[in-house]
Amino acid sequence: MAEPTVITTCEEMSTLARSWRLEGLSHAVVPTLARCANESVDAVFVPTVDEIYPNGPSADIDPGPVAEPLEGTYRPGHFEGVATVVVRLLDVVAPTIALFGEKDAQQLAVIRSVCGQHTPKVEIVGMPTIREPDGLALSSRNAHLDPEARGAATAIHRALLEITRAWSTGCAETNRLSSIGSEIIAEAGGDCDYVAIVDPETFTTPDTASGGDLIVTAAWFGGVRLLDALPLGAAT
Repeated sequence: MAEPTVITTCEEMSTLARSWRLEGLSHAVVPTLARCANESVDAVFVPTVDEIYPNGPSADIDPGPVAEPLEGTYRPGHFEGVATVVVRLLDVVAPTIALFGEKDAQQLAVIRSVCGQHTPKVEIVGMPTIREPDGLALSSRNAHLDPEARGAATAIHRALLEITRAWSTGCAETNRLSSIGSEIIAEAGGDCDYVAIVDPETFTTPDTASGGDLIVTAAWFGGVRLLDALPLGAAT
């Protein structure tokens, strides 16, 4: 296998980002490289497919039962790919810590589960969701929202906050809490795949919500599917 590509200077990052942009490549690595150059990042690992999968791409890591509900229903096979590429990447890079966003909560739970089995020396750290001033969670998908859908999509965060408010005032039935969130999203014109109250480790839904649970949702606005999550009881 060839030596993996590691870009180690800001000048290299800027030059490569400009080159790929001129070639018309739209991969997310282009703006990422440009930002890394601006932030004086020490090094960026940019492997080819052959470097990560010398024997050819395959999804051979079982993500386990945490991958089965919710996203597992709407995107079958997705978490097999996620689990495989993350485990392979961590095998190659051998970091001590890996950071993943809490917005993609089920993905984070899958990664924690499979890495606990396959790369136990790597500490998986969840990073808090960064939000726009109006509450919409930052995501690369937001760029695909037209102005009307962008404004309507703020209903996702409002729904999460209303669920946690309802729970804090005594509503603990998870079906009712989910309905509260779904109604807010629907009233704003969204098409809701799910709003669920789940255990953050197993992603099973209890009958009665408790303070350690997590609110998760996936909803469509303007043809764009958006994910969000909030711990039950959080105020932001």
